[in-house]
Order: sequence, then C-alpha cells, then structure tokens
Amino acid sequence: MQQPNHEIPGDVGRESSPRSSPAAPEPGWRRARLAPSLAEVHRSVEVNGATWFRKLLAFAGPGYLVAVGYMDPGNWATDLAGGSRFGYALLSVILLSNLMAVLLQGLASKLGIVTGRDLAQACRDHYSPRVAFSLWVLCELAIAACDLAEVIGTAIALNLLFDIPLPWGIAITALDVMIVLWLQNRGFRMLEALVIALVAVVGGCFVFELFISRPDLGAVARGFVPTSEIVRNPEMLYIAIGILGATVMPHNLYLHSSIVQTRKYEESAEGKREAVRFAFLDSTIALTFALFINAAILIVAAATFHTSGNTQVAEIQDAYQLLTPLLGVAGASAVFALALLASGQNSTLTGTLAGQIVMEGFLDLRIRPWLRRLITRAIAIVPAAIVAIIYGESGTAKLLVFSQVVLSLQLSFAVFPLVRFTSDRVKMGEFVNSPALRFSAYGVATVIASLNVWLLVQTVKEWLT
Repeated sequence: MQQPNHEIPGDVGRESSPRSSPAAPEPGWRRARLAPSLAEVHRSVEVNGATWFRKLLAFAGPGYLVAVGYMDPGNWATDLAGGSRFGYALLSVILLSNLMAVLLQGLASKLGIVTGRDLAQACRDHYSPRVAFSLWVLCELAIAACDLAEVIGTAIALNLLFDIPLPWGIAITALDVMIVLWLQNRGFRMLEALVIALVAVVGGCFVFELFISRPDLGAVARGFVPTSEIVRNPEMLYIAIGILGATVMPHNLYLHSSIVQTRKYEESAEGKREAVRFAFLDSTIALTFALFINAAILIVAAATFHTSGNTQVAEIQDAYQLLTPLLGVAGASAVFALALLASGQNSTLTGTLAGQIVMEGFLDLRIRPWLRRLITRAIAIVPAAIVAIIYGESGTAKLLVFSQVVLSLQLSFAVFPLVRFTSDRVKMGEFVNSPALRFSAYGVATVIASLNVWLLVQTVKEWLT
C-alpha cells in the first residue's frame, strides 16, 4: 500500500536553497551523503508482501518509467530511417542496444539501492567540484536533446491528428508541466500507473500495425544477426549510433538510480539484496516491452516502405501519409499517430523527473518543479520552433535524428562513472560487481565510446571535404 505523499518542510517547493550536513564522509566517498534523492517521495511505497508475486508487483513501476525513454519519439525517427533505408538489417542494433540497456540499468538500480545515492549524487560525492560541474553540464545537454525529441514528436503527433501547425504544437507542449505537477501531488504510484497505461497504448497500436503490415518473418529473424556492413557503411553506422543514442539514454541512468529508492525496502544486507533482485526483474521485463516496440517500429517501416521502394522515408510525417495507402487498411495512419502522441507524453513525464534529479544531485540545489520543467522545456522549444518555422517538416525530422546522436555522444560520461562506482568494493561492499560483470560492463562502455569516436571522425571528415 502506498504511503501518503508528505512534503518535507523547508525543502520541497522552496526556491534555490543549498543544503548542508555536518556528517562525516562515508568510506569511499569524498563528501557525506546529504538529503535523499527525490525527498518528497523517498521510501514512500511499501513493498512488504506475503508472496513473491505480490512483492514483484510492489517493486514494479520504476522499470517502466525508465523504459519510456527507450521508446520515445527519438527512437521513432531513427527506427523509421533504419527500416525504410536498410530493411531489417538494423534489428541487430536494437537488440544489442537493449541488452546493453538491461545491463546498465541493472547497475544503476543497484547503485541507488546499495549506496542510497542516485548517480548524480554519487558523482558529486566522488569527484572534485570542477569535474562534477562538468558532468552536470554534459548531462543537462543530454536532457535538452532528449526533451527536444519529445517536443518535436508531440508536436508532430498533434499536427497529424488535429492538423495543428508545428509551431503551435511546439508551444502547446509547454503546458504539459501542469500534468506532471498534478501527478506528483497525487503520489508516485499514480505517476507509474499512467506511464504503464500509456506504454500499453503504444504497444497495442504496434501490435495492430505489425498484424496489418505482414512482415517477412524469415527476414526479421535474419535481421537480429549482426553484420559487418553496419560498421563499413557510414550511412548505416550513423543511423545505428542514432539508434544506440535513442535506446541507451544517459539521463535514464540517473533517473533509475533515484526512483528505485521510492520503495521502502529493509536497509539490511538481505533487504537490499532482495530489492536489487526485484528492481532488476522490473527493469528487465519493462525493457523487453521497449525492445518489442522499437523492433516493431523498424519492422513496420521495413515491411511497408523498404519493400515498396520508399527507401527514403525518414520523417514521421511521411510515414503517416504513406501507411494507409500502402497497407490498404483504413485507420493505419491514425493508430500510428496516436501511438506517437502517447509516446511523446510518456517521455515528457519521465524527463521532468530526470531533470529534477540531475539538478538536485549534482548541485545539491532545489528549485520549484514547475520552474525546472519550464527551463528544460524552453531550452528544447526555442531551437525546435526556429527550425519548424524556417525549415518546416523536413528540418524537424533531421533535428530529431541529430538529437539522438547528441544523446549517444553524452552517454559515456554517465556510463563510465556508473561502472566505476559499482565496481568499487569500498563503496559497494558485498554488492560490488563480480569480475565477469565488471568485464562486461567496461566492455559495453568501451564499445559505446569507440563508436562515438568513430562517428566524430567521420563527421569531421565530411566537414573537411
């Protein structure tokens, strides 16, 4: 049963005000732990249950808030571009990205449960102030890029469903801050319930789209097997890295390490061990849904556009216009746009929390949630509105894909600290990563960094030529 959502006097809702504590630093940390992450909902959800299944349900929720970031409008742009241009070939990238996500989100939840710090707080308490500030700036850039994708995706959906011009749709997205604030006041489980409902809407829409597109199942199966062409073809690699950036999102690591602490698990070693296990199950199940939706978008694009010769469909608007006539099923385009709207609104909800967590964690600073949300949204609205007014639909589509590449470039600055912290025995104690897990985690971090360096080299070469 959920506990009342009490506010903490003198903390929640006040304007910028740093917190301090005279407590001595814990072993392994440069500074002492200060206020808990998301203090207003910290340990507010009871998880005690008589059966294993009831406990699983009690822990279920944070994983779906995280999974939302893996199926946001940025994914749509990269998956549509990959499916229409290269058929089913990039399904392997979606699968590998999802496996990376399962590993990294598992580490993020373990960090939060074991240390009582979210990733932003851990960076602040481990690194020097200058390094921590630099990491905060990079993370804010990643959140702005993510929010940019949500703004554009929601505006496009409003345009497709209700014929609202893109600039007006972009302006309307600023109002969703009211939804977030209302949900936060209703309690964390209410927020989780809405997110899960919207995930179900997106999933149901793509079950319908898959059924009517009738993809080649053999080709789909072969698409999940990686090929060397992905690395050798610069255009394919660019979209592949965009898929990686849209799938494994840096702000989700900060988000997950915080929201797992909303559960009121026992602070003993056994209680933390149980919480880590259930949190991993929760995120793995949720990310499996994200894998299905991402794969479904690419499969529908490949089955509908690539096979019909429409290999340049990279814009959501073009996909919407072509789906119904190519599939010959009335309503196919409307269902597609409805799923996009649900996806954009879902990502908006979790983006708000991520921004709050990052600012509080890195700076030990709290501003009013509505003001924090408006600042983040304004950073995304301004470039999106300018591009929409000057370049129209084509410009917004390119900006959407570019935002996902920016996310991928920021990813290493969240992944390496996460792996380092969870591999430190002084910080984690008996929960430290095993040698095999440490090797896998650093391997994933190295692959991500290497792909990003390669992308930068190719981009510079294009600029010079």
